[in-house]
Amino acid sequence: MNNLKEKLKKNLPTIGSWVTIGHPSIVEIMATAGFEWLTIDLEHSAIDISKAMELITVIQANDMAALVRVSKNEEVVIKRVLDAGADGVIVPMVRTVEDAQQAVDYVKYPPFGKRGVGLCRAQKYGIGFEEYKAWQKDGTIIIAQIEHIDSVHNIDGIINVPGINGTIVGPFDLSASMGMPGEYDKPEVIAALRHVEERCKFFNKPLGFHVIDPDHKLIEEKLSQGYTFLAFSLDFFYLGNKAREQMALLKH
Repeated sequence: MNNLKEKLKKNLPTIGSWVTIGHPSIVEIMATAGFEWLTIDLEHSAIDISKAMELITVIQANDMAALVRVSKNEEVVIKRVLDAGADGVIVPMVRTVEDAQQAVDYVKYPPFGKRGVGLCRAQKYGIGFEEYKAWQKDGTIIIAQIEHIDSVHNIDGIINVPGINGTIVGPFDLSASMGMPGEYDKPEVIAALRHVEERCKFFNKPLGFHVIDPDHKLIEEKLSQGYTFLAFSLDFFYLGNKAREQMALLKH
């Protein structure tokens, strides 16, 4: 099995990417790049639960961890993607300690959480329930997305909720929550990011960021700043940027 959970426990660098185009070929192509994990985006894409299960299967078959950024911090969607076999979830808009605890409750079976029990792919369609029950206690991955200024103010509590394995900053929504979407160079946004960095480092918790532009120098910069859980761009930027770049060269 992919060692993403162990890297998170040890706070070691790991690089993955984002899938928004619901076709297994996308996963197979991205697997050739060397990503350790891929996140299927259910919040800002047209991917449904049936397609998500297919993509989870292909991701894991290519020796990567399969994460799902769920559409919201909601019981049913979290339960369904985990039953489909996801290794873990990235939960958007975790703004408070209560939000973080709710995410854990929806991921873990009682007595560690409040997740409903069902039989699907994760439980090998019924014959692997005991094995899965033992695994989900410590094996599932829960990443809290820090994408609101409230999250920044409550960062100490969020990252110390038992069961939260790390954070990932959503730069667009974080800046938007401060009234300046996409304006990362504003002093207020920089200060918010610095606060998250400082507190995660203080508690030795994995610090994550979604680097949108497919530029390796930006990943190197984040690594030098102490980020360890890094999402490197997303499928349509890898496809679109290269196409636009080459077509622009033809026009000159």
